[in-house]
Amino acid sequence: MLSLINMEEKILDLIKESKSILIITHINPDGDTLGCASCLRSFIGDKADILIQINDNFNFPNTYNFLPYLKDSKNFSTLSDKYDLIIALDTASIDRILNPAKNLFINCKNSIVIDHHKTNKGFAKFNHIKGGVSSCAQVLFDFFTKLNIKITKEMAIGLYTGLLTDTGCFKYESTTPHTFETAKELTTTGINISNIADLCYTNNPKNLVLFQNELISKANFCFNDRVAYILITKEYIDKYNAKDNFTEGIVEVLRSISSVEVAFVLKESEIGTKVSIRTKELDATKITDKFHGGGHKRAAGCTIRKNINKSLELLLKETKELL
Repeated sequence: MLSLINMEEKILDLIKESKSILIITHINPDGDTLGCASCLRSFIGDKADILIQINDNFNFPNTYNFLPYLKDSKNFSTLSDKYDLIIALDTASIDRILNPAKNLFINCKNSIVIDHHKTNKGFAKFNHIKGGVSSCAQVLFDFFTKLNIKITKEMAIGLYTGLLTDTGCFKYESTTPHTFETAKELTTTGINISNIADLCYTNNPKNLVLFQNELISKANFCFNDRVAYILITKEYIDKYNAKDNFTEGIVEVLRSISSVEVAFVLKESEIGTKVSIRTKELDATKITDKFHGGGHKRAAGCTIRKNINKSLELLLKETKELL
């Protein structure tokens, strides 16, 4: 088995040797996976493409249009099969890669996963996973640093975006002194951190804000207000023409309530119920593991192949046992 430093050198060699590379974000991408994709594309150059995985009910999050190279990204309809190396970023399991990209990944000559999810068991031929680290951007920054690769201003824009968004503006438990040291190093490249923060957090469409406001006003509480949850049915989705990314941040609002220890957002989908969980003390993955999900100790998710009410019943049963 390759040591960590040998793995880093092997990945760099594969990037240098490969003639055509595909960089894949996880399905329904966030700031971390998109920031890392932008950074890695900047480092690799024109022989790399980015695939942004977006399902039918998820618009590309225009919030991140400022990231270099994203506007020229591939989607499922423009994807080719020419790649001799595929790199999946911030992708906790192969189930977060959809066909035809999943088939390409499995059958590619070489494949790499770079990730920070502790639940990631490694599904590529070469896996660089540092479970529990604040963000995939942190893993990528450390990768470049250990190999003495200069991080340019263009690369730093993506890395700082990933670091900022996946730490919740540096407030999540995974934030460490090393996180702040990394942010400091990235600022030395000349990036405008105030502008990046504004673009990430003050650029929401009107219907997203109204959608979230109505849902939050109808939140439910149980177990002496220790658990809070919101049910997002098709009725609300249709009313506001809401896309998947419209739900981002709602569960954080529930967790911010002083009495709440566990917060859920359940959303109806064609295959069942999508669940986002946030906790204060409990390990969220102990809940999502029951439903073949994953994530981090305080932030995890899963899909339950039941209707929304049955899914809620199952989640509350598991949560009650942990409480």
